[in-house]
Parts: sequence; structure tokens; C-alpha cells
Amino acid sequence: MVRIKLDRTLCDGFGVCGVHAPESFSIDEWGYASLAGSGEVPAHEEDGVKRAILDCPVHAITKLSEAGRPVA
Repeated sequence: MVRIKLDRTLCDGFGVCGVHAPESFSIDEWGYASLAGSGEVPAHEEDGVKRAILDCPVHAITKLSEAGRPVA
């Protein structure tokens, strides 16, 4: 299972993550993202979340290891 962290202080409101993984990210009316859950990504949403991580222009989304540390 993939776990992620979103740094809302880095988010610039592009909303790309919500397009790629709508079950994992909630986008407000200004385009800013929040995690829609605990950061644990359902298996069927993993590809979209991986795409969101790659496409986030400000790198606000981090994939976490099982120990909760960022993965390079």
C-alpha cells in the first residue's frame, strides 16, 4: 500500500492532484489540495497518485515509506 503526505504550505493551488487522484485529494474552490483521507492510498488509486506526485509543479506531495519517512 502506498502512503503519502501533502505539504499544504507548498501547495500553490494548481489542482493537478485532484484531477489524477480524486479519491485521495480534495480540492477547494481556489484549487488548493487537502488529503481526502489518512494518506493511505487505495490500490485502485495508486497509479493516479503516482502521476499526481510526478506532475505536482511545486512537489507538495511526498510518498512515504512504511516507517513514515519520505521516499526518494
